[in-house]
Amino acid sequence: MYGFQPSEDQRTLVEAVHRFAVRELRPHLRAADEAGALPESTTRSGWELGLLPASLPEAFGGFGERSAVTGALAAEELGWGGLAGALALMAPNLVALPILLEGSPQQKQELLPSFAADAYQPGSAALMEPRYDFDAGALETRAVRRDGSYVLSGSKCNVPYAAESSWLLVYASLDGETRAFLVEQGAPGLVIGERERNMGVNALPLYAVDLRDCLVPASQRLGGEDRGDVSALIDASRVAWAALAVGVARAAYEYALDYARERKAFGEAIAQRQAIAFMLAEMATEIEAARLLVWEAAWRLDQGREAGREAYLARNLADDMALMVADRAVQVLGGHGYIRDHPVELWLRDARAFAVLEGLAIV
Repeated sequence: MYGFQPSEDQRTLVEAVHRFAVRELRPHLRAADEAGALPESTTRSGWELGLLPASLPEAFGGFGERSAVTGALAAEELGWGGLAGALALMAPNLVALPILLEGSPQQKQELLPSFAADAYQPGSAALMEPRYDFDAGALETRAVRRDGSYVLSGSKCNVPYAAESSWLLVYASLDGETRAFLVEQGAPGLVIGERERNMGVNALPLYAVDLRDCLVPASQRLGGEDRGDVSALIDASRVAWAALAVGVARAAYEYALDYARERKAFGEAIAQRQAIAFMLAEMATEIEAARLLVWEAAWRLDQGREAGREAYLARNLADDMALMVADRAVQVLGGHGYIRDHPVELWLRDARAFAVLEGLAIV
């Protein structure tokens, strides 16, 4: 059974990521949201943490090995700093980790070293589709074999860094099964639409993408012809998304708790009011419950065990929990919670993303 105490190396990493979040993410939270972009210095400093290279073997330019638990711990701290910034820093994972986990030897050798380089380069994954009944296991985007290649047809939405990434990992249905394809920027038939305008996560560029008979060489099918099961990738994505939700919720809860302790009404801190105290206690309880589900699912991934059920449960609980906690944080602040002088309204808008977006992160 997994333990609840992170290793010394994991604690050191969490402390380093938290310091970065305090120094680089939180100070730019509001400005980045309103400008629709992160400062270049933030992504540069975040890349210097070496989170992705630490997941890649030395043979591919890295200096460690992938651990879903370690990735989840780091994702929570990044989410605490700010969801858009966290997703930006984790964007290279969207291509690199699927190649590491499911790629062919040739794909690993050719592409992974570029993700361990000194300079940050984003990655992108196109999973979501613009329909109300979206299901990652029943995609409408199709892949068809044709003359030794694959032709991709369909529409995607909420694709991070689609215009800025050299490679997009496109998920499509091949013979009724979800598979993934490495599509190079500029490939014939790959059409990047306008940047989308969303309720939250505004500092992260998200795009609509059309695949109009997009021709992909057979060598760019993830894993090659003999492999291709992406279920473990979907599970790892759900774990990452749930860990980020815990981080955003923790940020909102801690802010509301500090406010309630300092805000006085009728001669006492509002945290002493039973209604407020009970609300804060429920917020803390739900955060801890979601975190434990995240850890269990991540541990099963690291053990090579089936983690579909655990990843789904972690994601399902964390989605609802993050929205509840952020909404309660706004309530604790009262009228102050609705104005931009405080970040809780931003966290509430970002928390809404957890229930409606998918495939934007992976550990």
